[in-house]
Amino acid sequence: MDRFPFPDDLIAAQREWHAAYRALAVPRPRHATELRRRLLLLSVRVEWHPFWSTPAGWSPAARVELRRLAAGGRQVEAA
Repeated sequence: MDRFPFPDDLIAAQREWHAAYRALAVPRPRHATELRRRLLLLSVRVEWHPFWSTPAGWSPAARVELRRLAAGGRQVEAA
């Protein structure tokens, strides 16, 4: 059983955030403006998701666990 019952859309948004971050982190990324806009949009979706107002989402450990889960075995960037 999962410790935190993350909604699928929240996990997907966090995974997309990681992908956009990695794409923007390469030297001389193509379409940097679009990637920055995408990263900003995904940041807002993750930060203001309704899950964070539930009792399971109150814990700071939930945010760490979401980043770990969405990273999928990759080392999570310090935030």
